[in-house]
Amino acid sequence: MSGRHRKIYAGRIVDLDIETVTLPNGTELEMEIVTHPGGAAVVAIDEHNRVCLLHQYRHIAGGYLWELPAGKIDNKEPPLATAQRELQDEAGVQASEWESLGDIVSSPGVFSEVVQLWLARGLQFVAARPDTDEVLEVHWVEWQDALKWAQTGKIRDGKSIAGLMRASAVLDSQ
Repeated sequence: MSGRHRKIYAGRIVDLDIETVTLPNGTELEMEIVTHPGGAAVVAIDEHNRVCLLHQYRHIAGGYLWELPAGKIDNKEPPLATAQRELQDEAGVQASEWESLGDIVSSPGVFSEVVQLWLARGLQFVAARPDTDEVLEVHWVEWQDALKWAQTGKIRDGKSIAGLMRASAVLDSQ
């Protein structure tokens, strides 16, 4: 249940709002909410059982992170369209088979972002078109190695860990 709402900041990617909220236990408080349009991330697996991982520079994280191809939903496009666009733009790959792996909330205490996860197969390589503000390298990592990286902390990005784990559950059941 929410009450008063005011926008503090409207940015290119996120907005910051203050909302007066009444919690289920009756407590009323002001919450700072970072509003984000959501995103999509892709677990793309090729015919050699390798997964596409990006080694991407993230200033806020203090350097490079291993991540799945992913990005923000633009202009209220469907999440699958976001996943398809980001896979092509960042990795130079198109896929003929898409399966939803559900969604995750990235930081529900303050952040409204919901990331849709996808499994992509039937890959075809095309020209990549990374944005000018993206500094990344595309790597094809053996599936079992990528899972170990997610389990041991080499992959620190939450959406990537969740995507790999959910894809593993789907692949193990087939």
